[in-house]
Amino acid sequence: MIDRVAGILELVARNREGLTLTELARQLDAPLSSLQGLANGLVAAGYLDEYDRRYHLGGAPYLLNLMAGRPLVTQVGRRELEAVHAETGLTTLLSVVVGQAVFYVDSCSSTPRYDYLAKNLVRRSLIRTSSGWVLLAGLNRRDLWGYLSTLPDEDEENRERFLHELEYIQETGVCAAPRISSVADGVAVAVREEGRTVAAVSVVGPHDDIRGRRDQLVELLTAHRRRWEDVD
Repeated sequence: MIDRVAGILELVARNREGLTLTELARQLDAPLSSLQGLANGLVAAGYLDEYDRRYHLGGAPYLLNLMAGRPLVTQVGRRELEAVHAETGLTTLLSVVVGQAVFYVDSCSSTPRYDYLAKNLVRRSLIRTSSGWVLLAGLNRRDLWGYLSTLPDEDEENRERFLHELEYIQETGVCAAPRISSVADGVAVAVREEGRTVAAVSVVGPHDDIRGRRDQLVELLTAHRRRWEDVD
């Protein structure tokens, strides 16, 4: 079984367009029935992503690379986060989704709380963070509906508010001041590579500060994103 899992991961890593289950079965010379359960498990754990019935490498291998000190996202690094932080004066975070959680994988902040969350790769809620809303909007419909259907009753209001904003976030790649946390608010933009949302960059701060600067922060982050994409 370990050899088969390793084979699946290697094949999808080598195929940037992804592979269907039938293609995986043919290349591994394995029955479809034996691969379906493995593929489902790898998707649930974040090692694979599925888009339009094609499997791609998920976020978990990248997270392991980050733990080992290797880069995670190609467009955005420390320099880009520092540039946003310098211009806004706000905590700036780089986030990815693995499985059903958000991880802050880098931060530029004088706030110990967020520095701790990033340095220790602490799991955060997708439905309770602005970066989580951007990352959720980038999921395929099956995974998105599956995640939303498992939310507890206490997140029902957040789910409804997210669904109301979903189309806008998908079109713009922006989540602006959703007011879903009692601790802070934020503005987040999607980091897209090869047409897929691979990460989010967000600025977070006190509710009144974020709300008062909402439009300015959206414009600023969108301008930075254009520069990242041009470089890429």
